[in-house]
Amino acid sequence: MDRRRRIHDLVLALLARDESIELLAEEGHDPARWVSRNRRVMGRYRAVVQSAVAIDALVDQEVGGSRLTTVQDCGDRLP
Repeated sequence: MDRRRRIHDLVLALLARDESIELLAEEGHDPARWVSRNRRVMGRYRAVVQSAVAIDALVDQEVGGSRLTTVQDCGDRLP
C-alpha cells in the first residue's frame, strides 16, 4: 500500500473516532463569524492529518528501520 493511501486510511480512522467532528458551513448572516468558525474547523482537520502522518512515520520507522527523529522529518516525507 502506498504512503498516501495509508495516511488517507489513518485520517479516516481518526475522524471516525471523533464524535464532535464538524463540517465547513455558512452559519447565520455574519460572514466574519462563519469564516472564523471554518478556520477553527480547518485547524482541527490539519491536526488530524498531521497526527496521521506522524503515526504512519512511526509505524514505518518501527517496521522499516527508518532513522526519522522528529515530527518535522515525518512531514518532509509526504509525497
